[in-house]
Amino acid sequence: MIVLVPEALYGRLLSEARTLAPNVTLHPYSEDAETPVEGLDEAEGVLRWVGGNRFGELVANGPKVRWLHTASAGVDHVLRPAGVRDKSGLVLTDSGPAFEIAISEFVMAWILMVARRMPQLMESQRAHVWRSEIQDELYGATVGIIGLGPIGQGIAARAKAFGMRTVGLRRKPDPVAHIDEVWTGDDGLNRLLEASDYVVIAAAATDDTRALIGADQLAKMKPAAWLINIARGSLVDEPALIETLQAGRIAGACLDVFAQEPLPQDSPLWDLHNVHLAPHNSSGWSPGLRNRQKAIFLENLRRFAAGEPLENVVDIARGY
Repeated sequence: MIVLVPEALYGRLLSEARTLAPNVTLHPYSEDAETPVEGLDEAEGVLRWVGGNRFGELVANGPKVRWLHTASAGVDHVLRPAGVRDKSGLVLTDSGPAFEIAISEFVMAWILMVARRMPQLMESQRAHVWRSEIQDELYGATVGIIGLGPIGQGIAARAKAFGMRTVGLRRKPDPVAHIDEVWTGDDGLNRLLEASDYVVIAAAATDDTRALIGADQLAKMKPAAWLINIARGSLVDEPALIETLQAGRIAGACLDVFAQEPLPQDSPLWDLHNVHLAPHNSSGWSPGLRNRQKAIFLENLRRFAAGEPLENVVDIARGY
């Protein structure tokens, strides 16, 4: 059994893979489309690492490929190649749980930063000004989380540690750990927006979630509320958000993702005083994250070799 892995990772995976799945042979592949791929005709699995773009070609042209694993949490970009979307019998798995710790911590850092007026305090320090700031407590505040996968649940767990009320939006009304109330549908989204002091977008990017937050939804938020997006830029109507922020109808936004990346130099978002930006970097790419990505792949490799059900299987039709 052959599984193709990026050549940059081959050395890091080889020893453990031999121990966990001795009946699997890893073959390295180059991201250079002109470089031949040894073992493609017999390969049954493909590993796509973050930033890799050749996986679609390998899945489409590998007649025996039946498993694709991505080291990312989101899979919208993974499903773009027709060779992946249309591959009969393909099982796609992702690495969503690997990102839960890093992104949840990042979201809480942003919430703490704006609640405790850290930017204003640092600005006063740079100006040599001794000025107190009236701050907000997280205790008792409401965080609304749109999307309750591993990352959304991780955010909720950390919010509860601060004594926050947590409400969440998902497709099904089933209870979720660390979420006080779970809502669904358009009515649920409206309730969440109206109730929340911090609205966190953590849902998958699909056709159903495109422009999920537009002018009408932004108008339902509290004037003192913050919007935080660590999902995908496509979930927010960016011009509507800019207009809302410029008018001061919500307190502000913390944005890690955008409609176009890198964010164009002429975007008004760069200069708005009530916006905090990150360059699609909320995961931080820490050593801990990379170790968890590796562990998730190796466990699924073991399962694949043993004929056991895989973990973190994506519903290709739904897109998450």
